[in-house]
Parts: sequence; C-alpha cells; structure tokens
Amino acid sequence: MFATFKKQIIENTMKSSTKTQKATASKAPTHVAYHVRDVNAEKSFWTRIGSAWQHGDGHGFNIQIETVPLDGRIVLRTVSEKKD
Repeated sequence: MFATFKKQIIENTMKSSTKTQKATASKAPTHVAYHVRDVNAEKSFWTRIGSAWQHGDGHGFNIQIETVPLDGRIVLRTVSEKKD
C-alpha cells in the first residue's frame, strides 16, 4: 500500500513539474533578474543573473536564477524593448 501511495506522489510531482516547465518554456520571460552591487552613493554595478515569468493569475513568479549573489541585492525589472 505504501509503495502505491509513493508511486502516486512521484507521478503527481512529475506531472506538476512538467506543466510548470512547459508553461515557462513556451513563453518569453516577463521580467529580468539583476544582481545589483552599490559601489558608492552614485554608482552601482548591474549584472543580469536570470529571468522570471509571472504566474497566470498575477500573484507570483517562477524565477530562474543562473547564479546566486553573495552580496548586494536581486532586482526584478520588467522586460523592455531596449537591449540589456
């Protein structure tokens, strides 16, 4: 009985993961993630580190980060027509 229950959980998790991957892979990201480090009061370094896709209901994001900064902050900005 436990083996059947475990199998159902794994299948449901895989289905959910596949749906999420298809949803995010089929659409362009709605936001870009940047690592921002402040050098001084007037200068900051912005490095693109990932992308984000807004949920269909508008109440959250799926975020794909390629690197995790050790300092500074992560900023999400809407995608613009301007090149990064």
